Amino acid sequence: MADQAQDVVTWKTASPGVTAVTLERPPANALGIPLLDGLHLAMDAAEKAGDVKVMVITSAIPGFFAAGADIKHLSSIDAASFTAYGDKMREINDRLAASELLSIAAVDGVALGGGLELAMACTLRVAGPRGAFGLPEVKLGLIPGAGGTQRLPRLVGRGRALDIMLTARQVPADEAYRIGLVDRLTDGDAVAEALSLADQLVGPSLPAQVAVVRTVDAAFDLPLSEGARVEVDEIGKLFTDGEAAEGIAAFVDKRKPRFR
Repeated sequence: MADQAQDVVTWKTASPGVTAVTLERPPANALGIPLLDGLHLAMDAAEKAGDVKVMVITSAIPGFFAAGADIKHLSSIDAASFTAYGDKMREINDRLAASELLSIAAVDGVALGGGLELAMACTLRVAGPRGAFGLPEVKLGLIPGAGGTQRLPRLVGRGRALDIMLTARQVPADEAYRIGLVDRLTDGDAVAEALSLADQLVGPSLPAQVAVVRTVDAAFDLPLSEGARVEVDEIGKLFTDGEAAEGIAAFVDKRKPRFR
């Protein structure tokens, strides 16, 4: 398979409102430039489609979600190129986290380093029995550099985040679920579980759902009084730019709302 963006990342409609994005860069979905560019292409397509609400990101490589940064690429570049590469990894993660679409990482294999950082940038994470998670950068004399040091403590707390990063250990799926790194755990097919969750997410109003994500994130980033102001502001936007009027009218009329 040619190592081009359109070859290593593909996407298709899984169900109405849901796009399934598949990573396939053997042997382990290392996050090289083609895969990062491919993720941007997949997001471009989903955002331009006009009818997509949820993206499910998964892997076609058995045993791997994404194994992290492309170490072979790192070994051949200088400090400036390393910084540029890190910027590209952060760019896709930040774009995913800030997207007006919801996203789910379906993980039934290892998600290490940049792979875990990618999964943490998604709105939600679903793990299968083979899921394993870690940020092992200290073994290379590095630290996570694509949002890992910031997103992991927000998900699992300071002590657990330090435990995971300082030991460089892999966290099994059941522990990841217990500590809040994973939102849903299945004994079966992680992709099927993620697609089922995606179908549940399609029904409600997407602007309202995105507003929920913003206000919950504000709870971690801002003092209570400022977070409450974000909540008030987001409610106002749902009346002017969102679908609150339609939702309320549908409730009064005892009909199904016609959300976009």
